[in-house]
Amino acid sequence: MKKTLMCVVLWLCSLSVAWALESPARTPLTPQQHQASTAKMVATLLSRYHYSAPPLDDALSVKVFDHYLDALDSEKVLFLQRDVDLYSAARKRLDDAILAEDMRVPFALFNTYRDRQIERYTYSRQLLKAGFDFTEKETLDYDRKAAEWPRTQDELRDLWRKRVKNDWLRLRLAGQKDDAIRATLDKRYEGFLSRIDKTNANDVFQVFMDAYATAVDPHTNYLGPRASEEFDISMKLSLVGIGAVLQTRDEYTTIRELVPGGPAALSGKLKVGDRIVGVGQGTNAAVTEVLGWRLDDVVSQIRGKLDTVVVLDVLPGDAGLDGKRKLIQLTRKKISIEEQAARKSIIEVKEGASVRKIGVITLPSFYEDFEARRQGDKEFRSASRDVSRLLGELKKDKVDGVVVDLRNNGGGSLRQAVEITGLFIDQGPVVQQRDAQGKVVVESDTRPGFAWSGPMAVLINRFSASASEIFAAAIQDYGRGVVLGEPSFGKGTVQTVVSLDQLLKSEKPVYGEVKLTVAEFFRVNGDTTQLRGVKPDIAFPLLSDVERLGESSFDNALPAIQIKPAGFTPAGELGGLIPDLRSRYQLRLSSDRALKRLSEDADEIAALRKRMTVSLNEADRRAERDAQDARQKQRAAEDAKATGKAGKGKAVAGGAIALDPDDADDGLLDSERPAGKTRTDKAKKKREEPDVLLTESARILSDEVGLLKGDARLAAKVLPRAAVTAGNP
Repeated sequence: MKKTLMCVVLWLCSLSVAWALESPARTPLTPQQHQASTAKMVATLLSRYHYSAPPLDDALSVKVFDHYLDALDSEKVLFLQRDVDLYSAARKRLDDAILAEDMRVPFALFNTYRDRQIERYTYSRQLLKAGFDFTEKETLDYDRKAAEWPRTQDELRDLWRKRVKNDWLRLRLAGQKDDAIRATLDKRYEGFLSRIDKTNANDVFQVFMDAYATAVDPHTNYLGPRASEEFDISMKLSLVGIGAVLQTRDEYTTIRELVPGGPAALSGKLKVGDRIVGVGQGTNAAVTEVLGWRLDDVVSQIRGKLDTVVVLDVLPGDAGLDGKRKLIQLTRKKISIEEQAARKSIIEVKEGASVRKIGVITLPSFYEDFEARRQGDKEFRSASRDVSRLLGELKKDKVDGVVVDLRNNGGGSLRQAVEITGLFIDQGPVVQQRDAQGKVVVESDTRPGFAWSGPMAVLINRFSASASEIFAAAIQDYGRGVVLGEPSFGKGTVQTVVSLDQLLKSEKPVYGEVKLTVAEFFRVNGDTTQLRGVKPDIAFPLLSDVERLGESSFDNALPAIQIKPAGFTPAGELGGLIPDLRSRYQLRLSSDRALKRLSEDADEIAALRKRMTVSLNEADRRAERDAQDARQKQRAAEDAKATGKAGKGKAVAGGAIALDPDDADDGLLDSERPAGKTRTDKAKKKREEPDVLLTESARILSDEVGLLKGDARLAAKVLPRAAVTAGNP
């Protein structure tokens, strides 16, 4: 076995010599010794403790190879068929390599991938010199996942010619002149080449090991030291630093945003657009220049221990390249990432002469500061604590009902899903877990009473997954609230995180972590959300691609099974209520201007998904844009007629096609846009705009409040007894 593996390695080395004339001269990336031992340890963990405990054999090796290849070139725009054929000899040898602590094959493939990237972007820059003929009738295939690998250099070059032509055409349609387009794209491709040159051995290992992990199941992952740090930050919603969001622009680390209340903002010495060219550790330490560094390397220098000093060498954003720099000293503090924290709002729904107040709790994730909780910190941050506090505030605001918005919430802590469910039910099982041995454990809410016992609804979409599905399913099974939106993701598996550094007693983060699937979860009624997801009681127009997104789109997802129900008592019976709510919604769908537009947008999105090509003919593309402009003007005219005020014909937030002129395709990448105009900035701005899906959810819940107030018997069936006796709703 080892002899065969050595033959493969030597053969790949000979290939690197054969390809030397084609590939740019770059020092090959090579594995570090600790990475080889880490790979073997990960293999041991997965084969022993994973839910399905897959052995690392030839069959799994093939899957790992295919996942690795897909991670490197999923659109089949870098490798030629001959590249794939030459490396395919290693498809059944990766298992031997991992067990022999030999990472040369994965690194050899990555080095070829890196060379192919450099070749393609170097060729792309050459294409810019001549420009393009936009009168030709040709198209670009923008979805090549099911395509064949290009077989010749000419075929591959033609593919990249079309890609560059499309980049040029997008900028041309946005109004840029040819010289400006040429400069923009040349700078863009040069930036890609610069980032490729900054690739290191840790990047290679991260990509390969995650390909191995996800080949086992879609939600098992390898997290290197950097990735595990980011995962930890996302779960506890805090980090120690200066409170600045950074991005790379023209080799400079640039301030994109200042976090309110953070050291950077409070100092008054830093502004959005300022460029960090050096970082020093401590008051009297030397400053290290970071110009041209990778962004994550700069960030790691700026982050540090609480109450320590970091010195920044800053070139002001409004200064020229030779402008005067300034040294800024800041003390690192704990920064809360409030953008991902639970937040509340109130929507007022007019019903005749009356106005009903519907509270909204938007929950982006089920976060929890695990370490602080483990250490006994009584003030540890968690989603359930924040939601409980917000419910108390909404009670004081005297809302009539509460919508929990879980759209795009990919999950998080299982414990938080149970605790937040417990805020809406009065004790009882919330979710069932089944381990690899078939043992079923029931996770229950054990605290008596309700944080909110009145009418409620849950809003979900295709990106609501895992803990979101646990919560939505429990609310649905208990008859506690109406579930609205799209079918959820369909992830019914449970993961745990194992720290390799703790296992090996490493004082520094070296080996990373493994997030592995250890169980399945089931609804209290015994059903599963695996593959099936949570189906809404009232379905909104589909804005997500349910066929290509979700658990069912993975070829190695676990099958859906069913177990016995847990003993639970429903809090309410919504069967007699939902048909009436659905019919009222359908009536608005056919008459309400915003809802009709949303439905139209959903139909157009569905039609666009069926298209796998885009025209590279300027006249055709302009005609498409003109049709969108005409549609926008028609909507603006409808708004003006309905309200008596002129408007932009702005599309509603919440997933509909963007028709606002500010959202028109400018052909730029986020790093090429000025501060305040990035996609992130626009997303924040849209949060302040009317959200038709959330507004309709509030209307549906308002309908429920009205029906329950007018029918005491119905209220007794729908609401928990505590709510009825307390006089709710």
